[in-house]
Amino acid sequence: MSILKLQGRTRAQESSGAIERMYITMRHLFNRGFYKPMGVSGDTLRESLLTLRPEIYGSIANDKAELEGLLYVIDRLPHGIEECRFINLTSDEGYGNSHFKPIVPPKRRRNCYRIDEEQMNIEITRGRSEIYDILTHLTFLFVESHKIMKRVLIDEDGSVNRDWEKLEFAVKHQGDLTQAQREVALTHTASILGRTFHEISNLYPKFSTPNNPDRFLRIIWSLGNMAIREGVKNEKRIITFSPVLRERLGHHIHGEIWANDIKSCLKENNLMDRPLHIISANMHSVMNTLYTPYALKAELKKKKALDIYEELSDSGNGSLRNKVNKAALDKGMFFIEDRSGTNIDVQIFDTAKLEEGFNNTKFSDLKPEEKPVIIVMDYAFGEQAYETMDELLKPYSLKDEELKMNVKSISIMGKAGILEGGKGDIMIPDAHLFEGTADNYPFENQLKKSDLEGHDINVVDGAMITVLGTSLQNKDILRFFHDSTWNVCGLEMEGAHYQKAIQAASRLRRSISEDVEVRYAYYASDNPLETGSTLASGGLGTSGVKPTYLITEKILDQIFNS
Repeated sequence: MSILKLQGRTRAQESSGAIERMYITMRHLFNRGFYKPMGVSGDTLRESLLTLRPEIYGSIANDKAELEGLLYVIDRLPHGIEECRFINLTSDEGYGNSHFKPIVPPKRRRNCYRIDEEQMNIEITRGRSEIYDILTHLTFLFVESHKIMKRVLIDEDGSVNRDWEKLEFAVKHQGDLTQAQREVALTHTASILGRTFHEISNLYPKFSTPNNPDRFLRIIWSLGNMAIREGVKNEKRIITFSPVLRERLGHHIHGEIWANDIKSCLKENNLMDRPLHIISANMHSVMNTLYTPYALKAELKKKKALDIYEELSDSGNGSLRNKVNKAALDKGMFFIEDRSGTNIDVQIFDTAKLEEGFNNTKFSDLKPEEKPVIIVMDYAFGEQAYETMDELLKPYSLKDEELKMNVKSISIMGKAGILEGGKGDIMIPDAHLFEGTADNYPFENQLKKSDLEGHDINVVDGAMITVLGTSLQNKDILRFFHDSTWNVCGLEMEGAHYQKAIQAASRLRRSISEDVEVRYAYYASDNPLETGSTLASGGLGTSGVKPTYLITEKILDQIFNS
């Protein structure tokens, strides 16, 4: 038993070391300005990723292709990146005013631009975490491309096998493929990838787009083609970091513009001196919870509130959503669309315009100037959480005057990986541990486990790890955190960064009250310890609606009753 424990611990230590090496390497490559991912400069990054073998990348270390991981990565990278030899990471450098059409990945809000046939530019406006995210995904993509190359090359001169020739014929075929042609191509693709025809057929439509139903074939061919060019012609793929990006990173340029837009709106509407409550959440749950009773009175007589929330979460219910949005704009909501490049939209709710308050609170007893103002900011990404919260909590400089914000509470609600439970469960943390460092942030969470129990949802509490990237975890390291005295219940990417900014503002800079209340609650999007329950297995669907709105209601209850 002790030998097994030692082996498990050694694997966890090995994984922890691999993560540390990856981040040191990525920072070094960024400072250097460029590197070749499949060349000598990319060796450490590739080897560390293969040592770590993250759950989200499945069988990356095996000879056969990893399809679920490929789908996860492709959804987070710009369309066509697999065809590009040169990938340039830039700051916001004015491409939005050019003829280049922005390409926005389906699962990551970032602007990318196809400069020509060989080059893709990716705008980085969300800090280092975004760079780590992209480099890790690209490393996975290039490793997979070389697996394809090794299975189709016959000799060093570049001769390829019959499977590759048939796939190439299908990809270069003019017009749409017939069902028979498609199935022939999939048969040869299955052979190339070391997967069954059944596996390939099931995953094939998930890659399709309305304009490109056979996109999967194109992706596989493009990946293999680029790897063959590298292996045979020595045409290495190159990742570069623009000089402007290297100069600007860490200077909070985007965060400062973003925060000043919020403070300007508060000042213009005489809300700066009111009790302010900041919530980091999505752009619908707070608005829907506050305004559904006003906007959808008739619907609420026929259906339960939760059923209405499920309907509102469906993007197909535009008319229902518009009713709530219109009621919100009529009754005290201000919407600040992001113009800073942070990709974080903001809603400000003046609750003095809600005549009936919320959930029968003693709202009428309060004077208008005592009624809370709620600032809802969309999700930040990793280290960007520090930049945005740090800038938001600073005093507002107006001419010769510095105006401090009257911040009463800060609530963070988000999705996280759970280590003890399943999708849709709730986690209530009492500390954030920053992965790869000795930093830890204990805090007094105003939300308690008991506040959310009794609603047919499993609730767990304990510490949470703030990870450097969701795609860099494996079962061994997570099991170590879960089973050790750290008592970790889940993992996410922003908590330690938010708390670092909150503690700096309240206890060191004194720009907000030291008595500011904090609330953290997360609902589980995945369980990385369970095979088939990682983020690569798909989203939450409607199972995320109930925990989202339960947490939202509890946060609002505390705000209105504080």
